Amino acid sequence: MARTPFIPRELTRRPFSLQEAREAGLTLSALRSKTWRRLGRQIYCHTDLEADPWPVLSAWNTTFPGGTVFAGTTAAWLHGLDLDPTNPVAIVVPPTSGIRPQRGLAVRRCDLRAGDISTVRGLPATTLFRTLLDLCLQLPAVEALVVIDMAVCAGHADAAELSLYAAKSKGRAGSRVLRDLSKLAAPAESPMETRLRWLLIQAGLPRPEVQTDLHDDDGRFVGRADLFYPTARLAIEFDGGNHRDRLVEDDRRQNLILNAGYRLLRFTGADIVHRADIVEVQVRGALGAPARNARLTSNARNTTGRGARLTPKARKGWRWPSWLTA
Repeated sequence: MARTPFIPRELTRRPFSLQEAREAGLTLSALRSKTWRRLGRQIYCHTDLEADPWPVLSAWNTTFPGGTVFAGTTAAWLHGLDLDPTNPVAIVVPPTSGIRPQRGLAVRRCDLRAGDISTVRGLPATTLFRTLLDLCLQLPAVEALVVIDMAVCAGHADAAELSLYAAKSKGRAGSRVLRDLSKLAAPAESPMETRLRWLLIQAGLPRPEVQTDLHDDDGRFVGRADLFYPTARLAIEFDGGNHRDRLVEDDRRQNLILNAGYRLLRFTGADIVHRADIVEVQVRGALGAPARNARLTSNARNTTGRGARLTPKARKGWRWPSWLTA
C-alpha cells in the first residue's frame, strides 16, 4: 500500500522557500515528488496552487540578501503595468553581491541611488521612472515605447515628466533613449496600437493623434479612433483578438464614423508584423501625399541592435513573438 505523502497545510496556500519547507518537516527529497512544483532555486509551491505573481515574488524576496531590489519587467508589473513579472524575475543587486543568475532569475549588478528605490506592498522595487529608464536600455525601442505608453495610459506618468526625468538623468545609461521616446509617449490602450503608431512614424509619416473622440457635424459622439489624422479626417483602428467577439458593435461604430464623413482604415496584428509595407502604403495613400516628418535619432532607433526599427533589415535580426499577432 502506497504511503500517504506528508503535506503541511500551511505550505499549500503560498509559495515557500527551502528553509520554510525544512522548518515544516519536509525534506529536499520530498519536494522532488509530484506534490510540489519548483519555481526557482530553493522556491517551491504546491502543484494545485493557482499562479499569482505576488506570493511568488514574496517567496523569492525571502531568499535575497539585503540590498536586492526588484527591477525591469518585474518592477514594472509591481507598479501596475501589464508585463510578465516572473519569466524571469528581474532583480538588481550591489556590485559585490554573490547572487548569480539562475533559472527563472535575471540578475543585474549596479549601485542604485536612494531615490531610485521604492516599496510596493512590502517589496523593494526600482521606482517607476527608474524602471522605464532601465527598460529603455534593455528592450528594443519600440517595446520600450510600449511600456512607456502603458504608464501614460494608466496615469502614472506623462510626456513632460518623463522628459524632465530623462534630462535629470543625463549621462546615465538609457537616458538618451528615454528622452527621445518621451517625445512620442501617448495613452495608447494596447501594445499593438503603439507598434502600429511606431510603424507609421518610422515610415516618415506624420505622427497621428492617439485615442481621439470623433463627432458628427451636429456634435454627436460617433466613436473613438485609436489613431487619427485630423487634416485628412482619417481614423485608423487596430483590430485585436477580441474584434470577432464584438463584431456587431464594431460594425455599428464603423457605420457611424463613415456616415459622419470620416475615412477609416483597419489593421490587424498580422498586418503590422507581416505586412508593414502594405500598411504604410495604404496610410500614405489615404493621407493623399507622401508627408515628411522628423524621425527618431539613430540612437533611439538602434538602441539594442536587436530590431528596434521596424525595417526589413531589422526584422531579420529580431522576430516578433507569435502572441503579438493575437
